Amino acid sequence: MHVIATAGHVDHGKSTLLRALTGMEPDRWAEEHRRGMTIDLGYVWTSLPTGETVAFVDVPGHQRFISNTLAGLGPVPAVLLVVAADEGWCRQTGEHVAALQALGVCHGILVITRADLGDADLAAEEAREYLRGTTLDGIEPVAVSAVTGMGLDDLRAALSRLLSRLPAPRATPAARLWVDRVFTVRGAGTVLTGTLSSGRITTGDELLLAPSDRLVRVRKLESLKQSLHQVTAVSRVAVNVRGLSADEVHRGHALVSPSLWTAASTLDVRLLTPAEKMPTQAILHIGSAATTVHIRMFGADTARLSLSGPLPLHVGERALLRDPGEQRILAGLIILDTEPPSLRRHGGKTRAKQLADMSGGADPEGEVARRRVISRGQLVAMGVSLPDAPAPDHAVPAGDWLIHQDQWTEWLTKLNATVEQWAAAHPMTPGISRNAVTRSLGLPDQRLLDALLAEETGLVSDADGVHCQGVSAALPEPVATALGVLGARLAANPFAAPGADELISLGLTSRHLATAVKRGLLIHVGDGVYLPPDAPDLAMLRMSALQQPFTLSDARQALRTTRRVAIPLLEWLDRTGRTRRIDSDRRSVQTDVRPS
Repeated sequence: MHVIATAGHVDHGKSTLLRALTGMEPDRWAEEHRRGMTIDLGYVWTSLPTGETVAFVDVPGHQRFISNTLAGLGPVPAVLLVVAADEGWCRQTGEHVAALQALGVCHGILVITRADLGDADLAAEEAREYLRGTTLDGIEPVAVSAVTGMGLDDLRAALSRLLSRLPAPRATPAARLWVDRVFTVRGAGTVLTGTLSSGRITTGDELLLAPSDRLVRVRKLESLKQSLHQVTAVSRVAVNVRGLSADEVHRGHALVSPSLWTAASTLDVRLLTPAEKMPTQAILHIGSAATTVHIRMFGADTARLSLSGPLPLHVGERALLRDPGEQRILAGLIILDTEPPSLRRHGGKTRAKQLADMSGGADPEGEVARRRVISRGQLVAMGVSLPDAPAPDHAVPAGDWLIHQDQWTEWLTKLNATVEQWAAAHPMTPGISRNAVTRSLGLPDQRLLDALLAEETGLVSDADGVHCQGVSAALPEPVATALGVLGARLAANPFAAPGADELISLGLTSRHLATAVKRGLLIHVGDGVYLPPDAPDLAMLRMSALQQPFTLSDARQALRTTRRVAIPLLEWLDRTGRTRRIDSDRRSVQTDVRPS
């Protein structure tokens, strides 16, 4: 299937032409029939002699319905530009051509209607002059009369030639259907119709409704009144979805493949033939969507657009800006960046220089170079890479991340410096925490630290943090001396744990004691209770000589210590399985446990 839109001045016979060409009625509303003009979008289709099917989006010609017109023109690749032979070129025809040029539509047919009522050759010559220099310059002219049937076969032949010249849709798994109509079918539920401009949709697919981020499942698919299991771009599609009511979706919403589109609220763009004076606010039209944007100009043709709501977009897409107050098209544009960096106070000039080198084409290597760190998922969602694409040159792959080689080298250098500086400043705890390293290096994902450590073999990450191999906690000389004094006293009376006053007098802090425990100089059996490392084995020997089971009082006397020490020591022995608690006051030594 191919999809083509109509364009042209009001009452130049667009709907009449489609009625004669397809045998179908494009005007859906009673008011359209009463007033004799198209107000909303209409959809009809026909088969050509070649066997190809072409669907038409019939757009309003009246200026008051320009938003509906742009919703119809936005997702299609080609146009039937209609000019009536008896009236010739009119203002709205020019405005439609300006919109088509802004959107980059360059394929079409110039259809001179009502050829039985006027000079078709003169109207065609006049139209070709107006089209000179536009994207539609040189399109094939065909004169027809919907009333007499003159030229309709010529138009069908021209359509076949046009379809053969249309570029094939880009191969991508990223489906996007711009919604232009919503209704409810009794017994089926909510149905969304629109033009599938990229990718494919299959029955059972789970799609994201943008911008609400609602996940919905495809129940049924129809295209041109035929039930299908799968549809591919570019197609007119009706999608019956589960889990969505009709009042939750509107024209301008889109059904998209999850994770394959950027929900963009800010865009950096290149403006094509911008107006001499750009306002600060305008309407952005893309697909069937229309949203208010704030415009910040960077240079003569680059700008940042801040959208009033997110849209599912890719780099390289075409869109247009319209001034709703003056009812004029301001400029067409190409999206250069769907995830632009935040700007500092005077960052506009720097950003303008960056944008000057960007074309809007798929450039994964350039994105890695500019951002220095980016995930594959971001590149795919931006539309500049495919999910299974290889890593660009000069990029270091690490999981889902791509890091520019210069950034990778900088991280490695800073990693070593950070670890060494920490160890020098904290000799008792030479390992710096993983979180601290991640923050210091500015890593977007802590898992990148593991990739860096895998390459930097001189560093390890363990329970003590990140540190150089072979480096352990070191005690300052005064601390080592104080611990020696304490150790000598405990050797004479191993269960006479020092009290807080004694520790203070020795100048030993909790950090000093923790380091001593790590180095095996002491053990910590309870709150504030430190003993020599052989204390548990000695305790087991003494308590094994007691009549089993024994009480706390028995143990305290055997150890010649106080309740302050005996209680936490016995609880520590319970936790390590050396003693077994029988009741609230009695324990027994586990006979199958030997002193270490």
